[in-house]
Amino acid sequence: MTRTSRIALLLLATLTGAAILVPWLARHDPLAIDDVLRARLVGPLSTDEAGRFHLLGTDRFGRDLFVRMMLAGRLSLAIGVGGSLMAGILGVAVGATAGWWRGVFDRVAMAAADAMLAIPRLILLLLCAALWRPGTTTVVVVLAATGWMGVARLVRAEVMGARGQAWVDAAHAIGDPPWRVLARHVLPNAIGPAIVATTLGVGNAILLESGLAFLGLGVQPPQPSWGNMIAGGRDLIVTAPWVAVAPGITLILTVLAYTLLGDAWRDRLAGETSTTLRDRA
Repeated sequence: MTRTSRIALLLLATLTGAAILVPWLARHDPLAIDDVLRARLVGPLSTDEAGRFHLLGTDRFGRDLFVRMMLAGRLSLAIGVGGSLMAGILGVAVGATAGWWRGVFDRVAMAAADAMLAIPRLILLLLCAALWRPGTTTVVVVLAATGWMGVARLVRAEVMGARGQAWVDAAHAIGDPPWRVLARHVLPNAIGPAIVATTLGVGNAILLESGLAFLGLGVQPPQPSWGNMIAGGRDLIVTAPWVAVAPGITLILTVLAYTLLGDAWRDRLAGETSTTLRDRA
């Protein structure tokens, strides 16, 4: 593992731990609105009139920004990881089935994937979010339903390449049924690119979820999300920039960390593949 990937992993671990612990250890409810006049728009590293210290300041309602940002991190990370994981599982299932059994299912599945890939994903997300009630469940399902196509194509290509290998013929020769050959022998060798694509997709899913929340079609206030926190502070960008800048920087660092981690997985997989090919030669 490279130094960059270790830094990315450490950043994600720290952020995940903070998102779990900080709201739980907070003395005040990050969703509650108390004394707005005395606590609103307190600057970072400052105390309000009640003597409470605020690491990243407060928002327009006097709520601690750091605690709310970590609470929002729970949702954003859960939605990003959950949506990308569900898309990956769906893509693996569709791609493996299409590549192994071919036929009508293969043609229909790949035609559907091509049609959905031809439409910008953000347009699909906006359409689905407009048709159904905005919320966490809707966003996760929509992310999964619009993100499986790339993984399906990768897995299909890997499965089709493995079908002609000698070890697959040997598994058939000893009497293993087709589904067992696919599950025990082919998929473990084809799952690497899907893991890389799913890891890279987490950052994209978090970014899309934040975009939907920013537009008011994702997680709804008072439940915080990085997207709706940025939207809530955009009119304060001159007078109180920390309200929008803090969640924005956190969002950028999170997406960057997942991208670097996915790149590290891809480089490692490419290195292992080249080593295997060299050994076989």
